[in-house]
Amino acid sequence: MTTKLLTGILSKPVESSSQARLTLTERAFQIGFGAIQWPWLLKSLYGGTRHSKFALLERLGLDPDALPHLGSWKADTHFLHRIVDLAEERQPANVVELGSGATSLIISSALKKNGKGRLHSYDQHLPFVGEMAKWLSDYDLDAAFHYAPLLYRSDSWPGIWYALSQLPDEIDLLVIDGPPWSVHPFARGIADCLFDRISPGGIIMLDDAARPGERLIARRWRRDWPEFSFNFESEGSKGLLIGRKSFERA
Repeated sequence: MTTKLLTGILSKPVESSSQARLTLTERAFQIGFGAIQWPWLLKSLYGGTRHSKFALLERLGLDPDALPHLGSWKADTHFLHRIVDLAEERQPANVVELGSGATSLIISSALKKNGKGRLHSYDQHLPFVGEMAKWLSDYDLDAAFHYAPLLYRSDSWPGIWYALSQLPDEIDLLVIDGPPWSVHPFARGIADCLFDRISPGGIIMLDDAARPGERLIARRWRRDWPEFSFNFESEGSKGLLIGRKSFERA
């Protein structure tokens, strides 16, 4: 299954063999926090207007039917447009994406339009990883898709995260669109283990940044990573946090 097909309301289940067990405390927190943030979760089901979607596809020279279904946990069109904006601005050589899907098609198309750059995309669903490569090939696009089971734990954050492999030494654009909130509301905070790899002037994009969990993540990142400037954008349906690393090396 690829994001060219309709996604259900519930998150795609993770294969049990590819996911570490949450503690009882983490599960209780997950349930309680889900009850708090349900209004933001409902907003996450909106993908943007048809006009915005068609403008995005036209901008990249993609067929009008390239993204027939947005919404229902997929990226919204504001996020996708901003990916293209920042790819044009930064001209990245290496893009790392956490959570494959519609973003993969858009990033790869933007890099092709730039005439440079490589996408390294990671997802916890093994069959999905193979299907993504086939989907992009339909549009003469290419990316490095990697299976990343949810087995990694951080000393700084609760929850479980991707066991990553074959990472580029330097990352110019980091797109964080996973794991899903149902893994743990703070799980995306573990992405800061990659911040030392961000190149001077490099960019971080955190989707769903309006949710309470991601707002708390952003607060800690602002405190712990002063070499980055973080800006929250509220124009989309889900909120977007953009971090920019200083050009001055530590």
